[in-house]
Amino acid sequence: MLKAQLNGGTSSALTGLLKFKLSLKYDIIYFRVVAIKIVATNRKAYHNYHIGDSIEAGIALTGTEIKSIRNGRVSLGDAYVRPEAGELWLVNAHIARYEAGSYLSHEAKRPRKLLLHRKQIDNLTSQVLEKGFTLVPVRLYIKDSLAKIAVALAKGKKLYDKRETIARREIEREIGRATKRQKL
Repeated sequence: MLKAQLNGGTSSALTGLLKFKLSLKYDIIYFRVVAIKIVATNRKAYHNYHIGDSIEAGIALTGTEIKSIRNGRVSLGDAYVRPEAGELWLVNAHIARYEAGSYLSHEAKRPRKLLLHRKQIDNLTSQVLEKGFTLVPVRLYIKDSLAKIAVALAKGKKLYDKRETIARREIEREIGRATKRQKL
């Protein structure tokens, strides 16, 4: 399957991915545009962890939760993924109550089940238990009207690593400002 990004930038607006499929048996060629809307990113995770490989997972949601996600009322700041009884659970992700919902609406910080294949769950769970990694949600997005979450294996940063990252970012800003002044 060939994927090519249609929109050049990486913005939180709709980004189109092109899926291409060729069937030799019937000589059918079709193109399908997949719309992706990034709803929330976990910027705190990039500050507190060294982010490794990430994997896309579905989320088991109720009706008012998906409506609230489509409105963008989500926070992944304190969220993490916990393996429990052969399943992965998203914990502390705040999905605000849907305003137009009834009084029987969902709880904002309830644990939510992540939907992955059994081999993927076993692989991630073994890496968390054996190698000391943490599973952190990095991005929540809507892909073809389904809510998906990108979960990454992460290793915690030490305080000096955080300071080094901040210092590196400041130096890059200074260099950018200097080159901008020279161009004017």
